[in-house]
Amino acid sequence: MSETVCIGAIAGAFGTRGEVRLKSFTAVPDDIAAYGALVTEDGAQSFEVTLTGQTSGALTARLSGVRTREQAEGLRGTRLYVPRERLPDLPEDEFYHADLIGLSVHDSGGSLLGRVRAVLNHGASDLLEIEVPGESRTVLLPFTRDAVPTVDPGAGRIVADPPDGIF
Repeated sequence: MSETVCIGAIAGAFGTRGEVRLKSFTAVPDDIAAYGALVTEDGAQSFEVTLTGQTSGALTARLSGVRTREQAEGLRGTRLYVPRERLPDLPEDEFYHADLIGLSVHDSGGSLLGRVRAVLNHGASDLLEIEVPGESRTVLLPFTRDAVPTVDPGAGRIVADPPDGIF
């Protein structure tokens, strides 16, 4: 498990005074401002976040030290991280996406099906994007109790019972 977790990304500038459009990856989008200073992936920059409103598909925010539109635009695409210890503990059978990425996926007989590349959500429910070994394709597996009965991040593995025809 990583020491930091990505909880947002800067989508671009908003307005002329250094505000940014901010994509939040937290369960409650406004919570992105509740975790204290957020850092860039390389740790080179740190920002205090003050939410200022909403725009289509994003929050608007002020970041400490960002005063101009040019500075804000220069941060476009920057992912924002928080130390894992600042995140709340999750109930049993709930997982942070960051903890699922990279886990090996096996069927109930122990055969390797692939490795989790990403966790996607397009509105209905989470999907695990699985890289299939030896192939260039990926497979989308519904992240439901029926399709994924066992998740063991400590052991680095998932046991899946995929619907027929997916693999």
